[in-house]
Amino acid sequence: MQTEYARRREQLLAKIGKGTAVFRSAPMAVMHHDVEYNFRQESDFFYLTGFNEPNAVAVLTNQHAEHRFVLFVQPKDLEKETWTGYRVGVEAAKEKFGADEVYPINELEEKLTQYLILADRIYYHLGRDRPFNTLILDQWQSLMATYPKRGTGPIALEDPAPTLHPLRLRKSAAELDRMRQAIAISVEAHNHAREFARPGRYEYEVQAEMEHLFRLRGGMGPAYPSIVASGANACVLHYTENTRQMQNQDLLLIDAGCSYDYYNGDITRTFPVDGKFTPEQKAIYEIVLAAQLQAIAQVHPGKPYGQIHDAAVRVLVEGLLDLKLLTGDIEEIIKEEKYKPFYMHRTGHWLGLDVHDVGVYQQGEQPQNLAPGQVLTVEPGIYISPYIKPVEGQPEVDPRWHGIGIRIEDDVLVTAHGHEVLTEGVPKSVEEMER
Repeated sequence: MQTEYARRREQLLAKIGKGTAVFRSAPMAVMHHDVEYNFRQESDFFYLTGFNEPNAVAVLTNQHAEHRFVLFVQPKDLEKETWTGYRVGVEAAKEKFGADEVYPINELEEKLTQYLILADRIYYHLGRDRPFNTLILDQWQSLMATYPKRGTGPIALEDPAPTLHPLRLRKSAAELDRMRQAIAISVEAHNHAREFARPGRYEYEVQAEMEHLFRLRGGMGPAYPSIVASGANACVLHYTENTRQMQNQDLLLIDAGCSYDYYNGDITRTFPVDGKFTPEQKAIYEIVLAAQLQAIAQVHPGKPYGQIHDAAVRVLVEGLLDLKLLTGDIEEIIKEEKYKPFYMHRTGHWLGLDVHDVGVYQQGEQPQNLAPGQVLTVEPGIYISPYIKPVEGQPEVDPRWHGIGIRIEDDVLVTAHGHEVLTEGVPKSVEEMER
């Protein structure tokens, strides 16, 4: 993998020209009463370095005679490592991670100037680490104050995201290998959950079965808080309590995925707990499935990203009109978004190192066109909450529809000639959802 990380750094260095980029690792998060969360590295930092410790800094520059990739890390400290885990340390980090130079993190303020002084700008994201923000701003202001004497130095501070994130958006073969592994584990867990779920069992039992498999198969755990939502809970988009006992005639919506080496799966399936859709559930399910299939069909290189959502919305609205849950002109309903009480979110997102991965969805007024190597979710849904309030001019919802929440989500790779549904191993037809 070090060759992969080096390739990524070279790509970024080629784009920043005479600039210097500074990336801060994630901090060691601490709960109240001194109980620590599991550490999760900052994604940009990990993408460029593979270094998986807190309190570190990476510097990339073309403006130093000898050093293009520099790491600042925590030095070895036996006493502290006894409490918080082993550290790579300064000496080993240079060889293991391919840095031209590695310094102890406490020398950052002293050493950083030499990598900034000849740069024409500093690429740095002003994030939540306010003390580190202040350090970078102080360095910049200090160099600007002496700029007239030298005629060199960073005259601008620029966020690296617009430069780096297009690189992250298109996945390499190595990244796709990890995503396929995360997805394979996720697929197995979803298929197991569908067999395991029964009336009388609790949502958290299903969650436990899935997350057990995530770890058993070598994953890091859930990619995000698992949603196991039965009955009307499925109408809550980010429901995570997972405490309800499942009943006959319930639908169960499961939105869960495994994280593997920081790459993520993200799958949603909805099925009847007792093995048979009610007529109302089946009618809504068939609309959502048709919308998802039509949306997936739009995934093709060169097509605008927004076309995926537009295709799904049209099918959803047509179906809701057929069931008399909406009335009126389809074009007006879509334009004025009168469908939103039933479908209030977009049809997907980028997927990768982050579950909602980096990358823009449109370039100002210009669409973001799909390109090979991108991975995205396609996840339309219909949610008919017991508390639903139709927009003005639309009919009241008959209570027989109340509490039906359905979402179907797949992970889709844009290929050179079309697309590949990476999650096709989880069934979704009406016949396969019943038993």
